[in-house]
Amino acid sequence: MLPTGLEFFHSFCGILLAGAIPVPIYPPTRPGQIEDHLRRQAGILQNCEAVALITFDAARLVARILSGLVPSLREVTTPEQLRAADALAATVDDHRGRHDEIALLQYTSGSTGNPKGVTLDHGNLLANIRAWGQAVQLRPADVTVSWLPLYHDMGLIGAWLGSLYHACPLVLMSPLDFLARPERWLWAIHHHRGTVTAAPNFAFELCLRHLDPARLEGLDLSSLRYAANGAEPVAAATLSRFTAAFAPYGLRADALAPVYGLAECSVGLAVSPPGRGPLIDRVRRDPLLAGGEALPAAADDVHALQLVACGRPLPGHDVRIVDGAGRELPPRRVGRLEFRGPSTTRGYYRNAEASRQLIRDGWLDSGDLAYLAEGDIVITGRIKDTIIRGGRNLYPYELEEAVGALAGVRRGCVAVFGVPVVGQGTEKLVVVAESRETAAAARQELIQRINALAVDLLGTPPDDVVLAPPHAVLKTSSGKIRRAATRDIYLGAGFAAGSRSLWLQMARLGMAGFWQGMRAVLRRGAELLYAGYAWAVYGLLTPLAVAGILLLPGAALRWRFVAALARSCVRLCGIPLRIDGLDGLPAAGAVFVANHASYVDGIVLAAALPMPVSFVAKQELAAHALAGPLLRRLGAVFVERFDVRQGVDDVRRLAAAAGHWPLFFFAEGTFTRQPGLRPFRLGAFQIAVQNGLAVTPVVLTGTRDVLRDESWLPRRNPIGVSFCAPVVVPGEGWQAALALRDAARAAILRRCGEPDLEGGAP
Repeated sequence: MLPTGLEFFHSFCGILLAGAIPVPIYPPTRPGQIEDHLRRQAGILQNCEAVALITFDAARLVARILSGLVPSLREVTTPEQLRAADALAATVDDHRGRHDEIALLQYTSGSTGNPKGVTLDHGNLLANIRAWGQAVQLRPADVTVSWLPLYHDMGLIGAWLGSLYHACPLVLMSPLDFLARPERWLWAIHHHRGTVTAAPNFAFELCLRHLDPARLEGLDLSSLRYAANGAEPVAAATLSRFTAAFAPYGLRADALAPVYGLAECSVGLAVSPPGRGPLIDRVRRDPLLAGGEALPAAADDVHALQLVACGRPLPGHDVRIVDGAGRELPPRRVGRLEFRGPSTTRGYYRNAEASRQLIRDGWLDSGDLAYLAEGDIVITGRIKDTIIRGGRNLYPYELEEAVGALAGVRRGCVAVFGVPVVGQGTEKLVVVAESRETAAAARQELIQRINALAVDLLGTPPDDVVLAPPHAVLKTSSGKIRRAATRDIYLGAGFAAGSRSLWLQMARLGMAGFWQGMRAVLRRGAELLYAGYAWAVYGLLTPLAVAGILLLPGAALRWRFVAALARSCVRLCGIPLRIDGLDGLPAAGAVFVANHASYVDGIVLAAALPMPVSFVAKQELAAHALAGPLLRRLGAVFVERFDVRQGVDDVRRLAAAAGHWPLFFFAEGTFTRQPGLRPFRLGAFQIAVQNGLAVTPVVLTGTRDVLRDESWLPRRNPIGVSFCAPVVVPGEGWQAALALRDAARAAILRRCGEPDLEGGAP
């Protein structure tokens, strides 16, 4: 949670080099909405289970409040503290990422709902950066100028990483400098001879609103060849007005380039070709609103809708327009925009349901309504924002823009949304506009003008017009209107009271953090109580097991006694144990092979196995003063893991013993905290091939969650033991052993529920 600057660069790269996943979030901006902001940020941190938050001194207080709301957050620090700690840290190798490894979680702005973490791997980012560079013909001779915040995808990926990859100089400004004096952006282009820049539509509007010839004297924008306008709906009026206003300063009309993108496609999906300039599609209003047909309008049609073409798909990416049944629609028919390509996300982080809704048959749902016109994508609105009224689909953006242009209304601070009318299949049309007007007569006149404007544009007046105080209309980090959240306020407490005082918001958040902390303390207390109880059970049963192993005659009797104690231990600890596949176990000699995840695996297997087995253990345990004798009396055999010559002898010895009891191997040889199935050692499969024995894969699930490596706090968690069908591979020698290993490992991988670490295990 850092502002745009060098410390953001350092922190972001440091996280990647450490092998962790960076998650950019934005600092609070509006004191009147700090409670809403922090609750949204807490939701992000909880979803990604953040363990550390890097922030800056001015935000330490709000960061501390976040730590009270997010149980996983163990560290709140600053770049200065990290630099100081670096001098004391041990030297470690830089992590080298793979193309399919998560590089970044980019949380969506949440304009229509709660933010969702878009999972982007290194391959996604590189594909998007390469395609963007190819589409706009980016070269090292270009100079990129940007004020976009680095916590926003267009600033982070498009400006910074894109310039880095294509070796372009990047001139980076603070967003606050731009907002305070918008002409600073234009002067930066002038001074550095900028050729490429990008910004949302409101930035171009802001330049027009603060247009002051005295501050622009001598400005030269002739170097600018590509000015991307995207990240929010692009207004045709803005494009024409900006071109006209800055043509005297050398701006070429073909430099403006509407673009379209979304976080689910890394950042960009469609761009206008360089040098073409904006394309405005004038369509007949009634056919579009009533039937979704984008029919070209006559030149004299004063009611025509002016929609901006946002360009063509990036190289290697596909788009299509489909109806509600998923059937592809012809050009100039409005439908749901779907896309696919190498830049697309694999889904939302820790949100399986939203991921299922996002991806269907390899195509991703943009959530936008659009049509295709001569190969260009034309966006008509967000699906969730469309208002159904009188059998017509109304799109909020046009009315929001028009109302924002009225004197007395704060431009860019208007929300238009629908409220369902129960039982009528239609929606109530509501306009919420921020205004500083306080006089009753002036406010009433403003409401009448808004009503008249809605009738003129949509053919219907709004059902309710609310003049709200400044900062009442909620926005995303990129400045987009959060219509759904604003509607929730309208349906709830309303806007009359204005923003809550800062101290009250902080008090509410502090109490929420206190109760969250108390729940965490109670959970931790319950975990410690359970851990103490589990260790007490283990401590009571262990002496009985040792006595039985040492005193009882015969390995089979000793095994049955220990198995009974293991079952008692599992039951007394309240751990649900599911066992399946016992009916298919071989009656005679066999080799069992299992995955290995925890120190409790041996206890669980002793409780689950219906017959005695000889566990194959590492040689180090044979020399242990207590474990060695006990394991020998239970029929265990020991092997050398690291001496190759001794390992060959061990294979021969085990092959000779295979006819006694079934041999049981943990084929990975070890386990760690990290979930995942590691590579299998070959010894078990060589023995099976030499003796003509079947290998029975055994799948353990849940034991890692009961007692994870490097932890001594057991947790209550369901455990499963699955005995798979025996695997037989005909043949002899090395190749047969390899084939048998691969078949057994594949069977375990299918059912263990953990990732495949073959070739990537640390």
